[in-house]
Amino acid sequence: MLAGDLITDEIPPLKITDTVEMALDWMEQFKVSHLPVVKNRELIGLVAETDIIDYEHPDEQINASKVLLLRPVIHYYQHAYDILRLVSSMNLTLVPVIDEKEFYKGCITIRGLIQNLGSMTAVQNPGGVIILELNQNDYSVTQIGGIIESNDAKILSLHVSSHPDSTKMEVTLKVNREDLSGILQTFNRYNYSVKAIFQAGNFNHDFDDRMKEFIHYLNI
Repeated sequence: MLAGDLITDEIPPLKITDTVEMALDWMEQFKVSHLPVVKNRELIGLVAETDIIDYEHPDEQINASKVLLLRPVIHYYQHAYDILRLVSSMNLTLVPVIDEKEFYKGCITIRGLIQNLGSMTAVQNPGGVIILELNQNDYSVTQIGGIIESNDAKILSLHVSSHPDSTKMEVTLKVNREDLSGILQTFNRYNYSVKAIFQAGNFNHDFDDRMKEFIHYLNI
């Protein structure tokens, strides 16, 4: 999933001649805390609500103000993981997207990004979830995949996370089988530590509930 596929046209960019007050009004209207500022097709930067909420002269134009503009950008050909990393590191609610000529193409909201995570993690596909805990040196996607396929199943998604200050890691697998008993027996036979399992129905229901709560939070 590339950035160009996630661009929304629901939120227009600000012009440099727009006022600080207008920026705040749009942020409230579109439920975001950041907005891109564009001159012609050039991205000037990203204005943050925290930098203008108490600005002394809200009637000033953005180009005449002393507001500091951020410059986080994503190219349209970058992967969704790059967007996640940028959003997480800078605590953004919106990311501007530019083309190969550095021209502004549109923006991606965190709301839109979250809504598309389901397809990235195959959460809507029927199946079950297995979480393994193992040493980093023992991690082999070939062996894990072989165990899954030996039970006539397929891996729909795989996510790896490391424990801070530890050699341990977790491998989260979404497989296309709801009956996990045969797969679990094989993992036990190969001395894998199964930390948790989730049946598809419970997992999807929980994900959907959390998604609805998150979207509701964004709309507050």
